[in-house]
Formats: sequence, C-alpha cells, structure tokens
Amino acid sequence: MSKLVIEGVSRIFPGVHGGEPTRALEPIDLRIADNDFITVLGPSGCGKSTLLRIVAGLDHPTTGTVLLDGQKVTRPGPDRGMVFQSYTLFPWLTVRENICFGLRERGVPAAAQQRISEEWIGKVGLRGFERHLPKMLSGGMQQRTALARALANEPKILLLAEPFGALDNQTRALMQEMLLAIWEAERKTVIFVTHDIEEAIFMASRVVVMSARPGRIKAELAVDLPHPRHYTMKTTPDFAALKARLTEEIRIESIRAAEQMATKAEA
Repeated sequence: MSKLVIEGVSRIFPGVHGGEPTRALEPIDLRIADNDFITVLGPSGCGKSTLLRIVAGLDHPTTGTVLLDGQKVTRPGPDRGMVFQSYTLFPWLTVRENICFGLRERGVPAAAQQRISEEWIGKVGLRGFERHLPKMLSGGMQQRTALARALANEPKILLLAEPFGALDNQTRALMQEMLLAIWEAERKTVIFVTHDIEEAIFMASRVVVMSARPGRIKAELAVDLPHPRHYTMKTTPDFAALKARLTEEIRIESIRAAEQMATKAEA
C-alpha cells in the first residue's frame, strides 16, 4: 500500500456574494510511496497549496478522499508535520520551547523533550541559539526552528508549503542542502510545494506538475539524479535537461493562467 493515497480529490470554493464558484482543483489521483520526496510545481493559483492543505487536514475536499497508511484524513494530526512559507513560530517561546511545543502537547516527559529537542537543534544547526526568541533570529534560522519543530514530532509525512520562498537566494540554497541531508538520513516521506523549477528538481525524487486553474496533474517526472546531492549538480547536463523540460511545461501553464486572469478582468 502507498504511504499516501489521494483519490479523486477536487475542491470548489463557493462564490463570493452570490458570484461564480471557483474550481480550484479538478479530481486528482496521486500515490506517494513511503520515504518518497515529491515536489509539486505549478503556476500561481493552480491549487498546489490547496492540495497540500487538504492533505494536512486544514481544508476538506469537495469530492474524493485522502488516505495516510490506509486511514482517511479528516482533520489535522501529529502524523503530518506542516511547515509554511511564513515561519509561524510562537514569538513568546524560545527556539527550544518552540521545538518542544508539540511534544509537550502530546504529554512527552520533560527529559525526553530535552533529549529530542537537543537532537534536532543539532541537526538544523542551531546550537548556541536554544534560548533565543524568534525576533532575535534571521529568517533562515526561524525556518530551521520551524522544520525542527515539525520533525521533532516524528510525523509520518512532512508537508512543506514553499518553505524557503521568503529567503534570499544564498540562504535558500543552504536550506535546500540542509533539508536534503536530513531527508537522506531520516528518509521521511515529503511533499514539497514550490514555484521554483530548480528547487523542484534539486530536492525531489519525483516532480508533479500541475496545470493552470482548475488544477490537475499535467505531468509527473522522475528525478534520477544521485544522492547525496551537492549544489554543483545544478550545472550538470542532466539537470539542465530536466530544467528545460519543466520550464516548457510551466511556461505553457503560466501563459494559460495569465490568459484566464485577463479574461476574468474583461468580464
């Protein structure tokens, strides 16, 4: 059985003030294996974040079901760790306290909280910052804390909604390498939503391309680049070939999305 099964999932949002409803997602079928790293790529407004929120249990499909290890997803749960583009840390808690938050909520003993948080503080490179509040950290350090908080709960699947989108290019590249190193060591199942083609290729074992709204799966592309991955891989011919193919796919859908917006503005 696949780790995650998305079967016939669609999402229609009601119209505002009696207006036309918005078809965000056409029925989507997707199966994700245990330990797989999937990136979801598509033009703005294609429904990729909506799909991730449905998997997280933060939204509900209009049709279809999501199964995680055979169990239907109906609400958020600790078996799914979610990290957003905004850092969503508790500003009044320190780095360590943020990482321990989910553990404390689950009733994990204090000694175990200390041990687990210490382990993840080391893995994400935050030693020496355990007692810092979020306002004392850079954006990259805040997102490291958010990742550690999600992973400390040992979720079955990690859901990432453009987690590095707000970071500068250099910090973003370092965060990509850090997350890949963690995945290579931990082999968590990951769904990573992004609008960045290079990021989608570099991180993934498989790239799922979504169409312009209403979103559907247009293509799936296996990424057979070797592990461990190093940033220099982005300049190789194999990487360039994958990027060229995905650039064409996304360009077509981005043009369609722009045409939809223009039509809507004229209406």
